[in-house]
Amino acid sequence: MASTVSRRGFLGAAGAAVAAGGAAQAQEAGAAEAKDRPIKIVAVACSPRRGKTTAQGLQICLEAAREAGPNIETELVELAGLAIPIFDPAAPVPADFEKVAAVLRDPKVRGIIIGTPVYFGSMSSLCKAFLDHCMALRKAGFALSGKVAGVLAVGGARNGGQELAIEGVQAALMCQEMVIVGDGRPTAHTGATLVNPGTDDISGDEFGVQTAKNLGRHVAEVALRLA
Repeated sequence: MASTVSRRGFLGAAGAAVAAGGAAQAQEAGAAEAKDRPIKIVAVACSPRRGKTTAQGLQICLEAAREAGPNIETELVELAGLAIPIFDPAAPVPADFEKVAAVLRDPKVRGIIIGTPVYFGSMSSLCKAFLDHCMALRKAGFALSGKVAGVLAVGGARNGGQELAIEGVQAALMCQEMVIVGDGRPTAHTGATLVNPGTDDISGDEFGVQTAKNLGRHVAEVALRLA
């Protein structure tokens, strides 16, 4: 009897080991497939001035994001010129916002970087309106949940309120169940902080440019891990 029980125990343990090995192989295969699957990082420029320093900073982020992996696609969306009014919960969703929302809802989009100029220590009114309209995405089953989010801010001075603006945007994104990340090593703070000295040229801000590169890379790296 004892030998029978032992034999049964051995066969059961062997079967469990085979099953565990099969599960591990399936997991590895799934991980390899996910690694090769294209993912997309989208940057949203919330400046009323098209193509200026906020968009320039986000382009730096996206360039760094593409270097994080061969299967990363990027897209820059500028809100300048779009009709995104102050949020009114009783009003219908603006058509221009819905166009942007459609881009963000794409399952291939795994990372989103929001960029805003700094006005009086806070985000732009266009950025606030955009984030408020994202209530529609929250109501639609938390469409942004699990996507990685980073924030970039451009101010008129090194200590011009960039961190305050970033934290305000991050608070809204956390309400969407997004995964919030900062700019990553070696700067590793709340996000990308750039300075526009009044020339509409951020290229001379070496520290700020580095934070933008770090943010883009960090968002992409975390998105790849979570994919």
